[in-house]
Amino acid sequence: MNPIADLLSADAIYESLKAGMGAYTPDFELRYKAQLAAEINKLKKERNAVILGHNYMEPALFHTVPDFVGDSLYLSRVAAETDADIIVFCGVEFMAETAKILNPTKTVLIPSQKAGCSLAEGITAADVRKLKAQFPGVPVVTYVNTYADVKAETDICCTSGNAVAVVESLDSDMVIFLPDMYLAQNVARETGKTIIFPEQDGTVNGKADVIGWNARCIVHDKFTVEDIEAIRADHPDVKILAHPECRPEVVDASDFSGSTSQMIRFVEETDMPEYLLLTECSMGDNIMAANPEKNMLRLCSVRCPHMNQIQLQDTLDALRYTQYEVTVPEEIRVKAARSVQRMIEIG
Repeated sequence: MNPIADLLSADAIYESLKAGMGAYTPDFELRYKAQLAAEINKLKKERNAVILGHNYMEPALFHTVPDFVGDSLYLSRVAAETDADIIVFCGVEFMAETAKILNPTKTVLIPSQKAGCSLAEGITAADVRKLKAQFPGVPVVTYVNTYADVKAETDICCTSGNAVAVVESLDSDMVIFLPDMYLAQNVARETGKTIIFPEQDGTVNGKADVIGWNARCIVHDKFTVEDIEAIRADHPDVKILAHPECRPEVVDASDFSGSTSQMIRFVEETDMPEYLLLTECSMGDNIMAANPEKNMLRLCSVRCPHMNQIQLQDTLDALRYTQYEVTVPEEIRVKAARSVQRMIEIG
């Protein structure tokens, strides 16, 4: 639980924001956002709502109104168990869909209609059905960063944090792993498997352990080994943490690779001279605000345009007007729920 999420005083929220963000955020902006956060916290109680905030939310939102913050797996668990009447999901559309899949009787709101995902849009349910016909009987592992109709065509979902455990849990020599090509490559290497990409190669020659798909996150795709080399030249003691959605060579050149929650724990539990996160930039700002004693390099300028659609004003409007409700057709929801629940059971 986030203790600030219960604060109703704009002054108290302002003081909290100033302590974490005052060094790099104008005072007038902190006061304005504190007022919005206070209004949201008040309305949330009146409407018996719970707010879930993904690690990629901008700091002024992330550190004020969400009752729970974390990665996709953690927030999926919270969504499944909440008894609130309304779930406001401060994250992109597939995350809000997952909340609806797991808790269908609740009203699920997303603060922006434009909060899509380049990775989720990189594959369709028809694509999955085609692969299943091409590789009959091969189990399908689908990254949770997909839409509900794709989840409905899969055997089990996974997150970046439990992808290896999910693949290793299957009693199969082959798996179809969708849709992130870099995550699939990183998982294949970690598990000692070979990988092919039928969509990319056109034909399949020979046998492979993992069948991948050619989709990528537009944020993580931007990081390169050259970036790492340039950073290390100026900051030789920096510890570089890369998300598994980064290119395999970027993961290799980094000091640590893990999910957003795993990266947060790494920073919290270690004492290094400097840190740099190769992921959505707001997460580095969020860690810095929560751990002001840690020296986080602010060299990253890569923001997800979809996550960036979610701001405090949007969140207030979602609650105030019950707008942008997320729905999932029941036939799809039931099928998708099986694969998501299996992911949660793996942990």
